[in-house]
Amino acid sequence: MSEELRHDGPSLRVSGSLLIFAAALAGVVITAMWSLSQTRWTAHLDRAERAGILLYDTLTRGLGAPEGVTLTEVDPADAARAERGAFTSLTGLPSPAYVTIAPILPDGAGGPGLHLAVISDGLQYRVAELPSRPGQRPEETLGQLTRLMARYCSHPLIVARPDNGAWQRVEGPEVWGCEAAPADLRLPAIALSLLALAVIFTLVTGTAARFTDFATALAARRRLGGPESYEAKGPAELRAIVGAVNTYLEAEREQLAKRAVVLSGVSHDLGTPATRLRLRSALIEDAALRGKFEADIDRMTAIIESALTYTRAELNVEEPRELSLSALVEALVDDYRDMGQPVSLASVEPMVLHGGQSLFSARRGAQVIEGAHRVLVTARPVSIQRAVSNLVDNALKYGRRAEVRLEATADMATIMVEDESGMRSTEEIEALMAPFRRGANARSSDGIGLGLSIVSTIAMMHGGELRFETAPHGLRAVFTLRRG
Repeated sequence: MSEELRHDGPSLRVSGSLLIFAAALAGVVITAMWSLSQTRWTAHLDRAERAGILLYDTLTRGLGAPEGVTLTEVDPADAARAERGAFTSLTGLPSPAYVTIAPILPDGAGGPGLHLAVISDGLQYRVAELPSRPGQRPEETLGQLTRLMARYCSHPLIVARPDNGAWQRVEGPEVWGCEAAPADLRLPAIALSLLALAVIFTLVTGTAARFTDFATALAARRRLGGPESYEAKGPAELRAIVGAVNTYLEAEREQLAKRAVVLSGVSHDLGTPATRLRLRSALIEDAALRGKFEADIDRMTAIIESALTYTRAELNVEEPRELSLSALVEALVDDYRDMGQPVSLASVEPMVLHGGQSLFSARRGAQVIEGAHRVLVTARPVSIQRAVSNLVDNALKYGRRAEVRLEATADMATIMVEDESGMRSTEEIEALMAPFRRGANARSSDGIGLGLSIVSTIAMMHGGELRFETAPHGLRAVFTLRRG
């Protein structure tokens, strides 16, 4: 086992617990930042409102100015302009200057009103939306106005005059200006929450991807081959799974190798007695008896060779490579023809490729590819050739002739071998895919019942299957395999 597998690391339980704790801690920090920002902002607005309430008494009764607010009497020229409503003509204003007229009416209890205008360098205030209630006092209205001014980042100043007083210039950058606004922690809180979510998502999906990658590699092992042992970086649970799989694969290889060694030994040990029997059979004068004797010797040898072939198919020692399946099938059919066997290759149907719609026409284009076309697959050529040969041999043995057809889709390739037996059902032939099972006419033909088992094993090795269908004149063997 690799060094990476032996390296200890955090398990899913430990890393999951740490991740939950980190997520909870991040949630607490984000909530605290959001709440602190809200609390500071509310305190800022409340301070501006209190300053407005106290400013009313300063303007109407001559009391001291609120903390952070300064009052300056307007010179006569600017006072005259303010009296005419020409507030934009006052001296010392920002450019551009936006004027919001917000007169404050006197109340029924004798509180004087205010002639008032707010001059800002950034906006006009929507004083029509200020909250009001029956019997609201003038100082409350001014407090609502200064609270509204504190909501926006601007540098406003107030020009105000009580009913029987002089024009005053009121400035309070430390109360309702941009400098007075507290730091807004909501955006950093949102950014921190997104960062926490991204980290959690990355860790979770990364861990899940390691399991998925290993499962994908293990699923494709039988079809595309794989290493003798797997390596994995990730949680301890994944490394434990990989270690168990490596142990199983090693035990399976040893078991199959021992089986092959035993069968090879049996084949070798039977070789000498079989040779002696064959030599002694030559001394038999009765030709019929001698032929039966030699046939039994050949059958005994074939049993061992077939068992060895089946075991080699299970060992899966041949490396897959890219090959032209159409060329392999055509060459195999030609070999049977050269030997005078009634084997034919069905003509390939024209392939129609449909295109998309054009911007200038509603009709979709199509192109027809006539004749044979290459079917490329990633497979084991010797195993595929053995499988197709077994199917053709069965078709010739039980159905007198064989017709081979090759079809392909984007993912799968299909080789079909059709015979003219006209006798057996698909249930009967599928039952013969078990090892050492033979058909009803086995007595009149050679074989030991491993041909279809080998074909089925090879199909599963390539991600496909072997099945049988009813054909017009007999049975059709359908051998599928994945192309990629």
